[in-house]
Amino acid sequence: MGQVFDLAIIGGGVNGCGIARDAAGRGSSVFLCEMNDLASGTSSWSTKLVHGGLRYLEYYEFRLVREALIEREILWQIAPHIIRPLRFVLPHHAGLRPAWLLRLGLAMYDYIGGRKLLPPTRTLDLVRDEVGQPLVPGRYTKGFEYSDCFVDDARLVVLTARDAANRGAVIRTRTRAVQIRQADGIWHVTVEDKSSGERSTISARALVNAGGPWVEQVLSFGAGVNPRAKVRLVQGSHIVVRKLYDHDRAYMFQNSDGRIVFVIPYQDDFTLIGTTDRDYDGDPAQVKATPEEIKYLCDSVSEYLAKPVKPADVVWTYAGVRPLYDDGASEAKAATRDYVFELDTAGGAPLLSIYGGKITTYRRLAEEALERLSPYLCSARENEKAREGWTAKSPLPGGDLDVSAIAALTAELRRQYPFLVPAHARRLAHAYGTRASKVLGNAKSFADLGQSFGATLTESEVRYLMANEWACTADDIVWRRSKLGLRLSAAEIAAIDDWISAHHDPTERPLREAGGRT
Repeated sequence: MGQVFDLAIIGGGVNGCGIARDAAGRGSSVFLCEMNDLASGTSSWSTKLVHGGLRYLEYYEFRLVREALIEREILWQIAPHIIRPLRFVLPHHAGLRPAWLLRLGLAMYDYIGGRKLLPPTRTLDLVRDEVGQPLVPGRYTKGFEYSDCFVDDARLVVLTARDAANRGAVIRTRTRAVQIRQADGIWHVTVEDKSSGERSTISARALVNAGGPWVEQVLSFGAGVNPRAKVRLVQGSHIVVRKLYDHDRAYMFQNSDGRIVFVIPYQDDFTLIGTTDRDYDGDPAQVKATPEEIKYLCDSVSEYLAKPVKPADVVWTYAGVRPLYDDGASEAKAATRDYVFELDTAGGAPLLSIYGGKITTYRRLAEEALERLSPYLCSARENEKAREGWTAKSPLPGGDLDVSAIAALTAELRRQYPFLVPAHARRLAHAYGTRASKVLGNAKSFADLGQSFGATLTESEVRYLMANEWACTADDIVWRRSKLGLRLSAAEIAAIDDWISAHHDPTERPLREAGGRT
């Protein structure tokens, strides 16, 4: 840690990890610290979509929608194991937006982003099409079907960090920045290991504040910066229920309050419903779906579905706080989802703070952040022409396969490892892509994978996640690296923590600092 890094990043969400990956690939030396687990804040509590944001057209955010639509297919191609195309059904509601307006918006949605791989919008007869069957009979006769993509958001963050580390970045989780100060044109960041309490200081020529909901708190650590921008914290909550219907399409339902709610097939046996939009005042780490939000989501979808959804049907809820740029919008739903940078160069060393952003545009945000910082990063300047846009072409770990090849990969895993049941092989293919064989190793039987924790999770996979993906606890494994928490009991999850405690010292740094190529 005696070196002076080109770039230090505070925050291990999608934006921070995206910048770390891009910078490391350009030849910059990078240090990133995250006070908890990667993607443990906003980035793992999204609606799990890589999408243009159809409703943002109503707020004339054409640049944001176009950029997001372009990114949609780019991200799908570099991570086809964790991103997949998803068709959305938008029923026409006679009392809300007129059908011609919806069709016009969808025509723009199809064409302003240069769609190439995803199928176009089509008009539906909801009386005859199977997607009309779950809806209230006779109420919705016409609809539209359009394309977007589903993403495993937390794995997107972890794999982005993994690729950054493979390219030389130092990634430190469970490591909190406690002080930032500038001296002689260099940033000095004091960090604290949350397990041991040990403090150390790293130095960098440039500093990125990707603290998300904590972006203003980071600035209070001693930077001497008076921020001009302000963050607007907006809570978004989701509910998960048992599978509501058999087909593979999602729905986008319009509400009379102007909001929309998504209903999405989730983890094979469940349905994801979200999201809400409400201003949030409090500690972002303590955010939870409220009874009012749960009822709102149930009532919203029950207006459309033949079988009502009730709060008693909910098997899991989650909530996140979006750190939006405060543009003065009167309502949370109208606040911009675009990202805003604030660059401060007082004292000579640059500090770039990030406000807002969304999962879909994280890669482009990283490119723009490094464009802003390039005058201060020698290595970035030298490699600018050679590496321009490199992240759009280089797959994330496990993603070096065609977008249509996941089924073939699943079949190949079953040929190589005949003891895998179809659901296990499919889950590993979607989670790890071409790296799934690294999880399975030379196993000849299921027993060779070590202790079984339930729901196809084995000791072999846990060891892999701890050695390669910074997992330290059962929560890291069952709620972020996977969603197996939906299938495991509290006792089974506790058994994972017991195994970790018995086999690894939680303060052992190699579990959390997985720098270097793997």
